[in-house]
Order: sequence, then C-alpha cells, then structure tokens
Amino acid sequence: MNRKLFSVPVFFLTLIAFATLVAMLAQPALAQLPADYSRAEQNEPSTAPSTYTPKYHGDPAHSDSEFAALAYMRGVMRAQMLFHKHYGHYATSLTQLVHTNNFTQRMVSPDRGDYTASFKGKTTSFVLTMTPKSPDALHRYFYAEDDGKIHADESKPADSNSPVVETHRW
Repeated sequence: MNRKLFSVPVFFLTLIAFATLVAMLAQPALAQLPADYSRAEQNEPSTAPSTYTPKYHGDPAHSDSEFAALAYMRGVMRAQMLFHKHYGHYATSLTQLVHTNNFTQRMVSPDRGDYTASFKGKTTSFVLTMTPKSPDALHRYFYAEDDGKIHADESKPADSNSPVVETHRW
C-alpha cells in the first residue's frame, strides 16, 4: 500500500513536468532583432494593411481604436435614449448621463484613447463626434446625433452628410 500512495504523487509530478516541457517546446521562437530607430524608414508609420479582425458580423471598424471609439459612441447614444425615455428630453451634458444604463463617471472624460470625444446636447437633440488624435486610414472621424446613425469620414471631420457606417433603432 505504501508503494501505491508514493507512486500517485510521483506520477502527477512527472505528468506536470512533461506537460510543461511540451508547452515550452511548442512555443515559437520569439527571437527578433532589435529595431534600429536611427534608420528613418523604421520611424515612418506603417503602410501595411490593417491586421484588424472584426469583432462581430458587420463590424464597421478598421482598427481596435475605431472599435473602441464606436463602442463609446453606442454607449453614449444608448444612455441618451434611456435618459430621453425616462425624462422626456435629452441630457444636455455627459455628466447627466452618469449611471444611466452603464454610463460611468469615467466616461465623461473626452480623452478616449486615440480619440477625443465632443458632445453638444440640447433637450431636443444632441451631437457626438469622435476626432482621431492622429487621423489616418485606421482612425476615421465619427459623427452621431439623435437619429441613431453613426457617420464616418476618412479625410475631414464627419457630419450628417458623411457616409453612414452604422444605424441603431433604440
């Protein structure tokens, strides 16, 4: 009996060691040469196509930054619709939306990573824009208002005449 009690822990320790060894050998080599930042071509923005993977069917984002900006816009728009349903008018500031649905105090800040949010609210309507800090093909301008449509433009600030990339019916 002592032999069986002793062999079970040894078996599991051996199994764990073997699994660890297999996992280490299965990992690809991560050796890369360090970047030479003194070379101008390495300091230029990448012109390689985006490696962004859409997060859901019909995802209009071109990058993770755009995905986050669009998610923020949907959050503000959803909070505005709930606010309107509850109070009969739209919020005139983002602060009024705090605790409406999942809108938090932290979301009031206009600094949204690679974007800056701008909100203009009236009791009868609102406008929300997202301006990229570094506009490029992966950081478009966005615009939304109380009609539930999100517009985008690659070359200039988006407005109600820009192409619609997403429509919501709250």
